[in-house]
Amino acid sequence: MTAPTSPAAPIDPTSTDAWAELEAHNLELEGSLREWFDTDPRRAERFTHDAAELHVDLSKNLLTSTTMDLLLQLAREVGVEERRDAMFAGAHINTTEDRAVLHTALRRPAGSSPSLQVDGQNIDEDVRGTLHRVYDFADKVRSGEWTGVTGKRIETVVNIGIGGSDLGPVMVYEALKPLAQEGLEARFISNIDPTDAFASTQDLDPETTLVIVASKTFTTQETLTNARLVRQWLLGGLRENAGLTAEQEQEAVAKHFVAVSTALDKVEAFGIDPENAFGFWDWVGGRYSVDSAIGTVLATVLGPDTFEELLAGFHAMDEHFAAAPAEQNVPLLMGLVNVWNVNFLEAETHAVLPYSQYLHRFPAYLQQLTMESNGKSVRWDGSLATTETGEVFWGEPGTNGQHAFYQLIHQGTRLIPADFIAFATPNHALVDGEQDVHELFLANFFAQTKALAFGKSAEEVRAEGTEGPLVAAREFSGDRPTTSIMAPKLTPSVLGQLIALYEHITFVQGVVWGLNSFDQWGVELGKQLAQGLAPAVAGDEQAISAEDASTAGLIRYYREQRQQG
Repeated sequence: MTAPTSPAAPIDPTSTDAWAELEAHNLELEGSLREWFDTDPRRAERFTHDAAELHVDLSKNLLTSTTMDLLLQLAREVGVEERRDAMFAGAHINTTEDRAVLHTALRRPAGSSPSLQVDGQNIDEDVRGTLHRVYDFADKVRSGEWTGVTGKRIETVVNIGIGGSDLGPVMVYEALKPLAQEGLEARFISNIDPTDAFASTQDLDPETTLVIVASKTFTTQETLTNARLVRQWLLGGLRENAGLTAEQEQEAVAKHFVAVSTALDKVEAFGIDPENAFGFWDWVGGRYSVDSAIGTVLATVLGPDTFEELLAGFHAMDEHFAAAPAEQNVPLLMGLVNVWNVNFLEAETHAVLPYSQYLHRFPAYLQQLTMESNGKSVRWDGSLATTETGEVFWGEPGTNGQHAFYQLIHQGTRLIPADFIAFATPNHALVDGEQDVHELFLANFFAQTKALAFGKSAEEVRAEGTEGPLVAAREFSGDRPTTSIMAPKLTPSVLGQLIALYEHITFVQGVVWGLNSFDQWGVELGKQLAQGLAPAVAGDEQAISAEDASTAGLIRYYREQRQQG
């Protein structure tokens, strides 16, 4: 099977007929959401689409059918669908690293036909082979067959990673925590701040703790530093509490540490048995890897069956994105709406507001996915971007956000598009007297998007008896764009669909802007400088003096305070 090719150079979106027509359309666009809904009884129906189990209402965005038609024309002119097909087939669309982009292959069902062959490899066999090993390991831990060095069964799995090796697993674990096996929990350490390692382990029993060190190259500074700190904590605790001898230390590390890495020599040097290292491939970017072996902590604590349900949800959205007609293709439409908001309505940020406490880490997960992918000013051929790119993604669960930052979204001077996410069936159906609390919760969900769309006029404020300066203060302009995403319930499958939805939205925006959404060179400079600054921070006066005045001054301040403290 030969992977299709995609354009060698990105097509400048501003050179297309669709872009020029969108600019003219934006200047001529008249009316408001109130007026558009009043004059078009079918607006909500026409702008609402289903993708797998997700029900997505785009009707409260600041666009008309003409806007959407022009955005779809733009997608055709820059080749979004061709590049999508190239990605799914394994073309090397990660141009700066000359790699395929195959995170979608991680969730292809077992036995998929025809098999996916890329660069001489049977990708399906590779993926399923690794999953089989992960699931076998998970079953041993869950059954109690895998024990610590003193024979006690594992009660806590500590995942040490950073970036994509942390944000995805944390988010999924928090979202699906009710499905964790009784008596088994996960902890996560990512920050090199020693507080993180200390706080995450201080109440644990080393005898019942298993550690997963997640680093593809096994060289990530933060991850390896934390791994050494936790190894020191674990061996110290075993010596003190279980009488561990020096001769047993190697066995203890092998029984209490496993790795997600392909650097088997470094894994072995750390003391981990290479047989207990689970790898993944260079065609998986870190922020796209939660459904790879990076999810070993999830398969262990939540179970292989739950992990398979998660993968099935990913795949369902992949199938929709790959095959649904453009006019009904939800990731394509949402990506194009984001382009409209950024490039024509001049939005700079994007709020994601899940009305589910279990999704409280979802906005943080999306921050890496979207901003590391599309936070770039150079296109995939090395030329400068011709448009504004990327958005600042942020958010918190409702209703907490309502009492914090919604004021700015409702009445501020900045346009902030927002995605609202909610589920029809609660994870925990509780009542307050006769009040169904989930219904009260969703009443807030529905009310917020309604208020943002339609606002409140001065006449409506006065009709409530308010006069004078308070009228303006209580007036809401409306026309604040939102997208509503609903699903029957937050299940593993639905969570997978949500994650894949935003992966593909990010892809669509990247193609329109001509970006390689799968590298992250901007992450590297600070890490390189940090290594070079280590001697100065440690007190080497010659190294301090070689720094710029600001950096040198800050380091000297640190040295003085540290010595006094």
